[in-house]
Amino acid sequence: MATDFTKYIASVPDYPEKGIMFRDISPLMADGKAFHAATDEIVDYAKGKGVEMVVGPEARGFIVGCPVAYEMGIGFAPARKEGKLPRKTVKASYDLEYGQSALYMHEDAIKPGQKVLVTDDLLATGGTIEATIQLVEDLGGIVVGTAFLIELKDLHGRDKLKGYDIFSLMEY
Repeated sequence: MATDFTKYIASVPDYPEKGIMFRDISPLMADGKAFHAATDEIVDYAKGKGVEMVVGPEARGFIVGCPVAYEMGIGFAPARKEGKLPRKTVKASYDLEYGQSALYMHEDAIKPGQKVLVTDDLLATGGTIEATIQLVEDLGGIVVGTAFLIELKDLHGRDKLKGYDIFSLMEY
């Protein structure tokens, strides 16, 4: 019987601002069995895609991606904010509600032709994941799938990820 992961998500109204319903994954992470089960489901998905490397954007993408990479015995590459990586990097910019932001990866983080899974806690508008995918592809990687704990359907993040396979454990 599949786990109902929604039981482990705290819904916080009006956070971080009025009118927003924040989906907090902290209770899922705090429950070892539930977090392990969620990780296992993403691992099963990744194995089916022949994933060779996992990439996740700062910071919650690390929370999802690192245990997946560990379970699979493969590497994890972080997509970080400016100034967080010590060696030569590549950059991808993306739009925020008010302005722009950027993510960076070490230029040797992905091998050309490597099959990559991009992970994050949440698929919302898709901008962060779109930038992460751009970084992977700029380095010659092949994004064979994306995986999320939660997908917020009303924000239409899938629209920015057309042509990419999307796996979500929960939808709101």
